[in-house]
Amino acid sequence: MEDKKYSVLLYYCYAQIEDPEAYREEHHLYCVENNIRGRIIISPEGLNGTVSGLKEDCEKYMEYVHGDPRFAKTEFKIDYHDQHAFAKIHVRAKPEIVHSSLRHLDPNVRTGKHLEPEEFKALKDQEDVIILDVRSNYEHELGRFKNAVTLDIDNFRDFPEKVKELEHLKGKKVLTYCTGGIKCEKASAFLLEQGFEDVYQLHGGIIKYGMEAGGEDFEGKCYVFDNRIAVDVNKVNPKVISTCHVCGTECDRMVNCANPVCNEHLPICEKCGWE
Repeated sequence: MEDKKYSVLLYYCYAQIEDPEAYREEHHLYCVENNIRGRIIISPEGLNGTVSGLKEDCEKYMEYVHGDPRFAKTEFKIDYHDQHAFAKIHVRAKPEIVHSSLRHLDPNVRTGKHLEPEEFKALKDQEDVIILDVRSNYEHELGRFKNAVTLDIDNFRDFPEKVKELEHLKGKKVLTYCTGGIKCEKASAFLLEQGFEDVYQLHGGIIKYGMEAGGEDFEGKCYVFDNRIAVDVNKVNPKVISTCHVCGTECDRMVNCANPVCNEHLPICEKCGWE
């Protein structure tokens, strides 16, 4: 990665912010002045972001975030790229750092047990374990853990309703996972609230698992919310699981749908893309 001059940072932190709008202004100004681009959400419950910048600028940005006592424990997942992964910087104040319809839950009070990547890897194939993907359809259709249970949801806010379908799994160990860990904080907390007793979450998500455990048994690619669209995770036993939206052949080439009404990212093979 030495030849790649840019870093891409993925992070979140659940921490109380008294005046999200004022902090949004301050944070936005810092990003503009230091050529940091990306998407950042500020809310009363914390902050959530994916940003890119030159390596040295990203180092300074991490110091800036850690310099605030509220966010001192923020963990950054760091990847490298040959250019900015975003065209602009957007810093927005919102009610939640991930839209969940679970505003009453505080992961700092109660959430699933965090598993480091190697712990998750050791536990995931045990007989009494269920691996639960808490992401949306377009994400898990591109890539997911082998044998994972997926939910038919278009948005994370639909997750609570779908948990009703998992009642029969209450006696199992439930291992939740998502892209970077943020959705699992609320998802695992909600499962506990609903009477699931043995609930875990993959700390740092798929991205950290790829970096620290080689991505073993993650099939397909990981959808990411920047210009890269999808990233490789599995360096051990990679496999393509997505199919071309047009012809149905095996394909993990993601493109933006040309229909402005749709505007979704879809797997479309090179041949169909030209047609």
